[in-house]
Order: sequence, then structure tokens, then C-alpha cells
Amino acid sequence: MRGKWAAGIKPRFFTWVIKDKLAICERPGGYARNHRKVRRREEILWLKCQGFTRVISLLASPHNLHAYDEEGLVWSHIPFAGNDDPVSVLPDLYEQLRSWLRDGERVVLHQEEVSDRLMGVVAGYVHWSGLIPQGAQAVAIVERLFGRQMGPEGRELVALVPGLAKPGQVARTAGA
Repeated sequence: MRGKWAAGIKPRFFTWVIKDKLAICERPGGYARNHRKVRRREEILWLKCQGFTRVISLLASPHNLHAYDEEGLVWSHIPFAGNDDPVSVLPDLYEQLRSWLRDGERVVLHQEEVSDRLMGVVAGYVHWSGLIPQGAQAVAIVERLFGRQMGPEGRELVALVPGLAKPGQVARTAGA
């Protein structure tokens, strides 16, 4: 492939959270059941050309995973649907993410769209990891990165962080 499209196209709403290490975007190819396969391929190609080593899908379903295989891009599927308990999903997600970033991987994280929930996940991660010590600061910084306010769903995820196990800690339990 040559010319303008040889390096693919940037995924919609692509945003760096941690420069050159962690980014988020809309699901490659767009959201909804009938997203565009050609666009998906072009966006995955762009991710590869930018040096991303792992795609993390938080979709409830395994959509797109075969497309990452076809393009030779490593993926991880950590389902985080609207009805999933964040306290059971986020500690594992954050530990794995911390490990991949520590190992030098360049990671892109996505759900169907860049929603309040996804913004809350990344604000929660930068707070949980200690990069930003206060939850309110993490929310403000993520809002600035995305150019919009985070709604209650995202803010609730960030508010859960103090009760989640931090790196090297055991999770707190009620009454402890």
C-alpha cells in the first residue's frame, strides 16, 4: 500500500492519557453493530504504524478481536459492561495496565465510544496508580484532555479508587 492511506487513519476521538504510553479512542471502525469494516482496518493499521503494542477492549462482547489478530496486533479483552461491578473489574484491569506500561508497552484502550464511563476508567487509573494523587485532580485533568465534562457515571468510578487495592496492597473490606 502506498500514498496517503499507507499509514491508515487515526481512530476517532483518539487521545493520549499518558503521552506515548497510554491512549484511548472509540472502538476502531466506529461504534454500533454495523460499523465500517474498511474504516476499522484503516484505524488498526494506523495504531500499528504508531507503534502500539496492545489494544485493550473493554467491550462486553468479543467484537473486533478477530480484526486485531488479522492485522497482527496483540489484544486483551477485559469486559466492562454497564452492569458489571467496577469493584470486581477495575483492580484487575489497573494491575494489568500498570504491568504492561511498566514493561514498556504502548497501549490503547477502548469501549464502543469515548463515554463518561471510559473517561472515569482512565481518570481512576491515573489516580489509582499515584500519577495524580487526588481524585478531583484526576477528573479535572481528564476533562481537560477530552475537552468536556465527565458525568456522574465516570465520577463514581473515580470515587471508588480509594477502596481499591493499590499496587502492592491488599484490598480493603467493609469494617476493616
